[in-house]
Amino acid sequence: MRKFETILIANRGEIAIRVMRAARALGYRTVAVYSDPDAAAPHVGYADTAVAIGEAAPSASYLNIERLIGAAKASGAQAVHPGYGFLSENARFAQACADNGLVFIGPSPNAIRWMGDKAGARRRMAEAGVPCVPGYDGEDQSEATLLKEAGRIGMPLMVKAAAGGGGRGMRLVNQLEEVPHALKSARAEAQNAFGSGALILERAVQRPRHVEIQVFGDSLGNVVHMGERDCSVQRRHQKVIEESPCPVMTPELRARMGAAAVAAARAIDYVGAGTVEFLLDQENNYYFLEMNTRIQVEHPVTEAVTGIDLVQLQIQAAEGLGLGLTQEDVNLTGHAIEARLYAEDVAAGFLPSTGQIECWQRPSGPGIRCDDGIEQGMVVSPYYDPMLAKIIASGPTRDVARARLIEALKASIIIGPHSNRDFLIDTLEKSTFVNGGATTAFIAEEFPQSKWQPAEVSDHALAMAGMLLYLHRRDRWLEKCIGVPPELLDWSSDGIKYSRFNLAGRDIVVRPAGVQAYEIVLGEKTLFQIARVRREGFKASLSLNGIDRSVLHVCADHNQIYISHDGHGHHLKDKLAGERLGTDAASGGNVPAPMHGVILDLFVSAGQKVEKGTRLAVLEAMKMQHDIVAAQAGEISEILCEKGKQVASGALLFKVAATESPEVAA
Repeated sequence: MRKFETILIANRGEIAIRVMRAARALGYRTVAVYSDPDAAAPHVGYADTAVAIGEAAPSASYLNIERLIGAAKASGAQAVHPGYGFLSENARFAQACADNGLVFIGPSPNAIRWMGDKAGARRRMAEAGVPCVPGYDGEDQSEATLLKEAGRIGMPLMVKAAAGGGGRGMRLVNQLEEVPHALKSARAEAQNAFGSGALILERAVQRPRHVEIQVFGDSLGNVVHMGERDCSVQRRHQKVIEESPCPVMTPELRARMGAAAVAAARAIDYVGAGTVEFLLDQENNYYFLEMNTRIQVEHPVTEAVTGIDLVQLQIQAAEGLGLGLTQEDVNLTGHAIEARLYAEDVAAGFLPSTGQIECWQRPSGPGIRCDDGIEQGMVVSPYYDPMLAKIIASGPTRDVARARLIEALKASIIIGPHSNRDFLIDTLEKSTFVNGGATTAFIAEEFPQSKWQPAEVSDHALAMAGMLLYLHRRDRWLEKCIGVPPELLDWSSDGIKYSRFNLAGRDIVVRPAGVQAYEIVLGEKTLFQIARVRREGFKASLSLNGIDRSVLHVCADHNQIYISHDGHGHHLKDKLAGERLGTDAASGGNVPAPMHGVILDLFVSAGQKVEKGTRLAVLEAMKMQHDIVAAQAGEISEILCEKGKQVASGALLFKVAATESPEVAA
């Protein structure tokens, strides 16, 4: 007999929908929870019922244990699935569920507590014989002790929050004199994100791979591993691309790492889905990094190569059922790669991006899976994680999976907030990734100082954009007319009709040249012949100088167009339409907010002189802290923000009267 019939999903977005799909497949009812800005979110409509739990801030909603327990009771749920993030690795939440007669679909509170304390986890793993990176995990958290231990361990050094994960509260230090600032900033971020400022220190392993082993345990004492995932492509210690199997894995190494991961799980009587993360160095030595006591964002790649639904298995384990499989039953077939589509401005240094989603087109095709929780019209807010969707491609080989993923990304359209779509395509096409050589240093080495820039708009793309914008405008005017026969389209009583645009700073002229034929002139000399234009939804096909081409496009209005061609997306506005293209709020030395967020700390006062690069404030957005620094030397003439208050993207934070830097003057 089942322990429960109804499951409340204490999460939002794509993982909430993913859990609901698995629960429905097993015949369970589902309950969604939502904060005020999520009232119309897709996960709310997907559930059988939904309960409001509070305001936008996570502390008032998705992190509010009392409200979540109340929602479960009010909805009649007997079980709670935490998803990932938020309270998924919070032992107090797991205990609160048990205390209120709710089944927590995850490990025991003790297992979460043991692994959530990275210092304690290191000690426990060492006792279980799992290799650990040399470091310090002691209870003495005084700055003097941490500085002393940093000197003992040596550089480079990783400062890490003892609680939590996801790259928050983590700093890489290369010089001993940088340690005090790293301790302070990591502690502050950890305290804000996890409610604990405790830190551990570890010797930084240079250019390792981040390889994790999926483990699963049941209440009958069975534990198996389901192979590995390579998650080395990261920015700010947060994963971007994951794959299974790892490109350099051997059967012998997999057996050893798998055995270590199973030993780690057995050491804490683990039940449910968990992931043991390792650093794998150039000599195939591996070191315990941490254990995530939850389902992982990247679990779909393991599902693709094993054929096992991990979320369904989580639910069955929570019911007290056995795994129903042994280690010999787990086989990896083919290859799978996942790309995380983030709302972020890569060209601005991977800054989170917010705003309304004007258009979202999901990819599809052989071997393609898209897990998302977004839809056209919804707003990406600054309160939650910036991940929009996960696009997964699988195939018989790594090359096939990679090629399918690239084509799936090219077929995806996200308009509104900035996204990392084009960056993902560029990453997958880098020779280092193609050859399976990516380490955790991949992004830093391939894109130094985050200097990735979108591709310039090609002449072919501009010609097609001008053509499609012309047709969009023509159709808009045609809708306002009565009784105009098709034969009169593109015809003018005063001779050849010209339409002019200025896109991406280039003058474009579109003129009809026959039936379904047009000439496009870029600048003064470049001429294109376009014919046989066909449009269906977002897709268009046409003949450009005798060669058939396809393109994705969206015309938000008659003055702008989004066009995606050959893996490059461009949002183009017609300057001749008289639309204001915006101004740079950071004129002179003035400093605007790079994104929506909350000012956590202020370090300067009005009248204070600053140098270029001086830290002015700390802004928190989408769970991460960002330093706001002076763009140039000057004097703070006015402070337009307050500690603890929200600021909007682009809002002016500091007015700085620019002065000549002493270094320049010399």
